[in-house]
Amino acid sequence: MELLGNLGLGLETAFTLQNLMFCLIGVFLGTAIGVLPGLGPTATIAMLLPITFGLPPVSSLIMLAGIYYGAQYGGSTTAILVNLPGESSSVVTALDGYQMARQGRAGKALATAAIGSFVAGTFATVLLVLFAPPLADIALQFGAAEYFSLMVLGLVASVVLASGSLLQALGMIVLGLLLGLAGTDVNSGLERYTFDSPYMAEGINFVILAMGMFGLGEIIKNLEEEHMRSAMVSKVKGLWPNKEDFKRMAWPIVRGTGLGSLLGILPGGGAMLASFASYSIEKKISKTPEEFGKGAIEGVAGPESANNAGAQTSFIPLLTLGIPSNPVMALMIGAMIIQGITPGPSVMAEQPALFWGLIVSMWIGNLFLVILNLPLIGMWVKMISVPYHFLYPAIMVFCCIGVFSLGNKIFDLYLLAGFGVLGYVFAKLKCEPAPLLLGFILGPMMEEYLRRALLLSRGDYSVLVTRPISAVMLAIAVLALIVVLSPAVRKKREEAFHEE
Repeated sequence: MELLGNLGLGLETAFTLQNLMFCLIGVFLGTAIGVLPGLGPTATIAMLLPITFGLPPVSSLIMLAGIYYGAQYGGSTTAILVNLPGESSSVVTALDGYQMARQGRAGKALATAAIGSFVAGTFATVLLVLFAPPLADIALQFGAAEYFSLMVLGLVASVVLASGSLLQALGMIVLGLLLGLAGTDVNSGLERYTFDSPYMAEGINFVILAMGMFGLGEIIKNLEEEHMRSAMVSKVKGLWPNKEDFKRMAWPIVRGTGLGSLLGILPGGGAMLASFASYSIEKKISKTPEEFGKGAIEGVAGPESANNAGAQTSFIPLLTLGIPSNPVMALMIGAMIIQGITPGPSVMAEQPALFWGLIVSMWIGNLFLVILNLPLIGMWVKMISVPYHFLYPAIMVFCCIGVFSLGNKIFDLYLLAGFGVLGYVFAKLKCEPAPLLLGFILGPMMEEYLRRALLLSRGDYSVLVTRPISAVMLAIAVLALIVVLSPAVRKKREEAFHEE
């Protein structure tokens, strides 16, 4: 009965005209930026954070969440029509989706992505409803030592699950931790890593870091690759799959949804890992593996369901533990802090309308995506054909205005430019920036919880291993590092991220 009452509160909150409008704006913007390669939900949400100052907390979070899972859908459109994924999690979709488009089956590929996304989103929302409350109750029993160990485990998991070199991922985590510590120490009042600059006394604003690394860095990178963009299809026909298509896509959607729901909870880009894993599984169990890479509908249905389920279940650690599982969730924490909300298990008790309204809005947003996007495919095709050099000046201006509005300081624009160049350098070196942002967000929180744990234990570090839950999480983190560093596992890991 309590669950029904909470869902009723969520429906009442989400179905107000204002929240429905912001949900629609969010999924529309999300699809649009997913369609346009080079921006992505992280940079878009970072740019829109200053706008959320003037919005009610529920409306702003509903809109930002809509941008995130809408981008997962939009990324598949570009992957299918242009062979250029708008989102990293849509890389696998391009393998068979683009081949389907070349065979005149673009409509069926897009419809498959839409159906898989809706089914996965609906199932993931049900999981949120069922598992978020008990997890939040467990999290309320956590002390400072447990939270510190949980964050260590989260950072280790983001290293283990990040694509590319383990050493690079570890280096990005450490750099993020160092950048997060810059500013004035809350306990002693002393400045650290500020280089005697008064502008650095308050530390680095994570919005500036995110905009620079994910916004400006991606702009420079995509200007280099603009010659690769060429729309394959000018008109999409035959949207509805036939009976045989439905038969072939049904089980891949089910398997992809289950896999994505599980991996999405893990830190470090679970949605992307889920799409790669789903494709590998479908190829291995298929009776016709030779069709994969040549237009197999299973190669679109499985990964698309997996990445959308993963995107939505990534809200579980955010809403129950206050721990971000990817850069977008880190920005969502920033949006909650801007609104004066402390992320974590207390949100459910203190802000029930926000908690349940956000969950219900996810199902509404998924419904909006299906209703809106299939009729608007023609518009998305036209958007893809817009030359990128016409888009990037507007994106840069918007970034600069957003950053300047944070503190009205020119120094912030210099920081933005610096992080933009750094983001481009990391892209050329194939260093994934996601672990850096997670380290940046979690670093100060880890320091705070460690200090609090040591204060309560009077400086005794053994408190981290004598408390059972804390000890188990630290042991899992150490075990994960040992396993992933072994040569056999490292080789398998590299193969998983380089599926041909």
